[in-house]
Amino acid sequence: MLKISETISIHDDEIKFKAVKSTGPGGQHVNKVSTGIILKYDISNIDYPKWFITNLKSDNKYKRLLKDGVFTIEASNFRSQYRNKKDAIERLKIIFKKSSIKLKKRRKTSPSLQSNEKRLKNKKRLSQKKSLRKSPGIDF
Repeated sequence: MLKISETISIHDDEIKFKAVKSTGPGGQHVNKVSTGIILKYDISNIDYPKWFITNLKSDNKYKRLLKDGVFTIEASNFRSQYRNKKDAIERLKIIFKKSSIKLKKRRKTSPSLQSNEKRLKNKKRLSQKKSLRKSPGIDF
């Protein structure tokens, strides 16, 4: 079990790996050996807090990774299967760390009386300045 925060952790038994032919570096070796890894992690079976799941689903970067409650991460950056596994797990950790930051709720506020008065005075001053720029009208 990989602990991300006090309430959130990644369960090792839910992580499934699948070896695939890699498209990354490796020369001719790449065509013979399955060094690429597809990591699948099912979050629907685990009881995570609602705010965490909404953070995961709301982040546009990770929407494409999350389909039907299953995270799918493809790793083929390295020549060895072991390093690709480690890379996929690290990327999953990063995603979970970013989503485990609980955002504060925004409280609605209204501008103070003093700030409103200041804004209106400034507005009036600018208006007068602009009206002085006009050419004088001809009176008949």
